Amino acid sequence: METENFNKLLLKTAFCCMASDGDIDEREVAVIKSICESFPSFNVDLKEEINSYVSEINSDSRQFITNYFTTLEQSKLSEQEELTLINVAIKVIKADEIIEYSEIKFFKNIRHRLEVSDEKIIEHFSSTIEEIDQFLGDDINIITETFLDKITNQYFDAIELPQFELINIKNYENV
Repeated sequence: METENFNKLLLKTAFCCMASDGDIDEREVAVIKSICESFPSFNVDLKEEINSYVSEINSDSRQFITNYFTTLEQSKLSEQEELTLINVAIKVIKADEIIEYSEIKFFKNIRHRLEVSDEKIIEHFSSTIEEIDQFLGDDINIITETFLDKITNQYFDAIELPQFELINIKNYENV
């Protein structure tokens, strides 16, 4: 995938994972800022982009998340890009040191829109993410389009996203 588009997809993934539990924690924002700064090719105005996401999710959270899932499904990502996206998602979810049920459901929605195998994910992350099995649990191994719609709806049924405040990126130190 083109670098600029991939960077935007990574940022949107990070934002969605941050918002997926209905709370934007300052540690999550700091991790997102740190992740973006670690990519030398990241040419996006972080404050502008993330606050446009805040406005969009506040306007219609279900549509915003649905559009994100559609974009993810339609993206032609390499295996390495998929693993990078998974890494970013998990880092943001773990940033506040609380892993909510809604975040696991959200992650599983992401994971099952990617082609990389569970075995490859475990091989890649088992030494650095002790909870990797929690993120890949057996409850949704067999995926059909109808079943994917079902788990997406389960996520929406499990969480009602609040109205979020705009984020001042400059206030957050790197973690």
